[in-house]
Amino acid sequence: MSAVNILIAIVLFSVIILFHELGHFLLAKANGIGVIEFSLGMGPRIISYAKTEEGHRVKFFGSSRYFEEHKEFEDHTLYSWKILPFGGSCMMLGEMENIEDDRAFGKKGVWARMSVIFAGPFFNFILAFVLSLFLIGFAGYDEPFLTRVSPGMPLAEQGFQDGDRVTEINGRHIVVNRELKNYIQFHPLSDQPIELTVERDGQEITKSVTPRLVKDEEGNDVYRLGFSYNIDRTKAGVWENIKYSAYEVKFWIFTTIESLGQMFSGKVSAKEVSGPVGIVQVVGDVVSDSMPGGIGLVMCNILIMGILLTANLGVMNLLPIPALDGGRLLFLIIEAIRRKPLPEKFENYVNVGGFVILMGLMVVILANDIIKLIPH
Repeated sequence: MSAVNILIAIVLFSVIILFHELGHFLLAKANGIGVIEFSLGMGPRIISYAKTEEGHRVKFFGSSRYFEEHKEFEDHTLYSWKILPFGGSCMMLGEMENIEDDRAFGKKGVWARMSVIFAGPFFNFILAFVLSLFLIGFAGYDEPFLTRVSPGMPLAEQGFQDGDRVTEINGRHIVVNRELKNYIQFHPLSDQPIELTVERDGQEITKSVTPRLVKDEEGNDVYRLGFSYNIDRTKAGVWENIKYSAYEVKFWIFTTIESLGQMFSGKVSAKEVSGPVGIVQVVGDVVSDSMPGGIGLVMCNILIMGILLTANLGVMNLLPIPALDGGRLLFLIIEAIRRKPLPEKFENYVNVGGFVILMGLMVVILANDIIKLIPH
């Protein structure tokens, strides 16, 4: 993988993280919460920047000692770019401890604090929507048409035809062709009948179809319905662009949730999970594989990866796991119901424990990423 591909992957990942933290930052400012530091990356600072009320601006390479020694910067946000290009933070005043300051996070109402925490994942979904607008505006959307119904196979025997537009499978609403593909991937065909609804000449047709056991190209027994679906994209008008961009975000959110379900149920191996290093590798591979198709295909695939990753990050952060936004939201929801916060010690113990487990999991995933890079 070339240095250019790695740079593209890092920039994409950084934009997604930055947008997530921007959500926390903007809602914190809107609710009058003091933000100590807003940073991109992790580890030692490369550049730090602050602004006083007099409009004085300072840039400083290295540590933040200069700002700590000059008290005029004490109540102002420090903006930092750190050396490791993964992660980021929006460090708020009184976020991890109780302090007597009206601008402290803990001094704000529970709904204000919930809005600040939820804003990070929500901004990931906003970014996914914006990227989808560019993708669909440029490449169009993928309609779920049956392009070929194989003669003698179950769909053909039930009267389905080339050009039928799939609208439902087993009650699951279908809008784009990838939803049909994903449904079959997450719910493998068997000898059980499925209910398929298509639209033909403005009329809806619903029939029950039983998959057939056949041999695939490698001689394995597989269940098939006997169809191919549309892989071309249809150019969208302004309204369709907005509508299908929303569907694009919905598709990746539901795909992430279903993938998590597969992982927790043991249907997906932990070895298939990727961390930051693995993501950089995947993005780099996608860029390399797209190069022969020209810059247009490269840009489309970068946008698709961006939508996938930012939607994935939004969903993952909403999981009710301590140390993640979802875990903090859960505590705040409990506080709203109880009308008083949970004991501080209990919350701290849970968060620290969750953080330790999360870091351990990250080490395992990182090791898994590195093992994947080693030639076997």
